[in-house]
Amino acid sequence: MRSPHIYGVKVNKKRFGRCLCFLERVLDYAFFYCVTFGFWRYTPIAAQAHSINQDIREPEVRLIDADGSQLGIVTSAKALELAEERDLDLVMIAPQAKPPVCKIMDYGKYRFEQQKREKEASKKQKVVEIKEIRLSLNIDTHDYETKLGHARRFLAEGNRLKVSIRLRGREMAHSSRGIEVMGRFAESLNEVAVVDKPAKLEGRSIQMFMSPVKAKAK
Repeated sequence: MRSPHIYGVKVNKKRFGRCLCFLERVLDYAFFYCVTFGFWRYTPIAAQAHSINQDIREPEVRLIDADGSQLGIVTSAKALELAEERDLDLVMIAPQAKPPVCKIMDYGKYRFEQQKREKEASKKQKVVEIKEIRLSLNIDTHDYETKLGHARRFLAEGNRLKVSIRLRGREMAHSSRGIEVMGRFAESLNEVAVVDKPAKLEGRSIQMFMSPVKAKAK
């Protein structure tokens, strides 16, 4: 076999193969180094909510004092000097403004109070869950009443309701009976719930979704 030529220059086949192997190893090591040691340097750990103190690079800012009074437009250096004199932080609160607006404050205290407010707000948010009630085609009276009791309790807690019937074997031929059971169940709850999605056969299951009736404003 003839030796390979590169740009008209005859190349030794064995040396050419060794060079290719060496180049492949170099690329592998370079890729490993970038992934292991380099990539994280360009991945931000967490976005800071505000620019503060020496991070503020704008030449001029509109400054607000700690008591809310307006100090006018000053250089960033002067604003930082005033904040340090008060043993407080310089915080940029409106970076989109021209010039940006900064305020002198205790940033640590501000973040603590902000996180406290967010935590209290999240506690007040009610999480609506979907509770499931499983019925059957041949459900007896006692079991039916028990399921109704569970459903009323879930709805009273403000949760949505998923009512389902799983059809097994030959029960698929009697799916209409399952729809009737669902209709009777919904009618039993009509004072405390509304049907969001009527009973419908999906695969081997009949499903219906309900929500609690909203309290009327007095």
